[in-house]
Amino acid sequence: MPVSPELAENLAAAVADLYEAAQGTIIERIRDALAEGIDSPLWLELKAASIGDLQTAIQAVIDALQLDASGAVQHAVAEAYERGQQAAVAELGALGVGQAMAAAAVVPAASAVDRLANALIADTGPVYLRILRQTMDVYREVIAHASSAPLLGAQTRRQAAQTALDRFTARGVSGFIDRAGRSWDMRSYVEMATRSVVGRAAVDAHTDRLGAAGIELVMVSEALEECPLCRRWEGKILARDGASGERDVEMEHATEDDKMVTVPVAGSLAEARATGLFHPNCRHDVRIYLPGLTKSRPKPPARGTYEDTQRQRYFERQIRMWKRKAAGAMDEQTAAAARARVRDYQGRIRDLVAETGLPRKRHREQLAAAR
Repeated sequence: MPVSPELAENLAAAVADLYEAAQGTIIERIRDALAEGIDSPLWLELKAASIGDLQTAIQAVIDALQLDASGAVQHAVAEAYERGQQAAVAELGALGVGQAMAAAAVVPAASAVDRLANALIADTGPVYLRILRQTMDVYREVIAHASSAPLLGAQTRRQAAQTALDRFTARGVSGFIDRAGRSWDMRSYVEMATRSVVGRAAVDAHTDRLGAAGIELVMVSEALEECPLCRRWEGKILARDGASGERDVEMEHATEDDKMVTVPVAGSLAEARATGLFHPNCRHDVRIYLPGLTKSRPKPPARGTYEDTQRQRYFERQIRMWKRKAAGAMDEQTAAAARARVRDYQGRIRDLVAETGLPRKRHREQLAAAR
């Protein structure tokens, strides 16, 4: 069967859910620490004295997250690699390439899995430092804001604390910058990074096994809601390995001896990846290309545009944000208002899905349970 990063999409979501759950736990810790004794005249002194206790509690959450996430990353990459290999076996079997399957029976995986997993673990290492720093900064900011606001007569202490806490729950742990200079919140950053790695693991495993079977060319699919980055590669034939650049290659027909065909190779798989193919959320796949035999697949019927998918993802982020605000609410009135905003954005997604035919991904609207 063809392979694409989507093959391992749920594995990345499972890793990102750990960070979402940890963030939910941290929000609850801050909320409870602020709410305790908030009506006491000694509240400011009590909060200042408890900063060390909160930091210890947050560090315990981070330590548990780091341990769980490292194991989850190793599992996700290994599983993605296995799925990619199995996809190649299924594709070779469907084509009846018996000898090729035998040649590809054993492809070393451990070193590739470890390399990809360790790179991802190192890439997400700075996340843990930022969690602690931003959490404690927010707590100090809330105390300062909440203690000064009543003196100015602007807000009650509870309202001031809620306002400052809302700012944190709205953005989450943030400030992660990717190589393109884009800023991400923690969950989105981790999911993006993990999707990139597990997607690569699946595709690498697939093409490694094809290479062991003597297959050197692959074809890129036509995909729904494709983005400008990967549109140029749709339907193109790529070299699994080797030089970049367009060229015509003379190859023997896949099933007819001594018959040569001209194959228009658009570039290498590495070249296509470097310019955007298989980015996070990419819907394209690659499959075996057999000279003179493989035909282009028709593009599936449209069900919306790339811009529509981005609107849907924006609505999903808003739903998660307002759910975090509801979880961080210090009173029922604030929680109810946040839940109303959740319902509003859920309605917008329903309208978008009905208008475009895009599938609704309810799991992307959920918060992982706080641990």
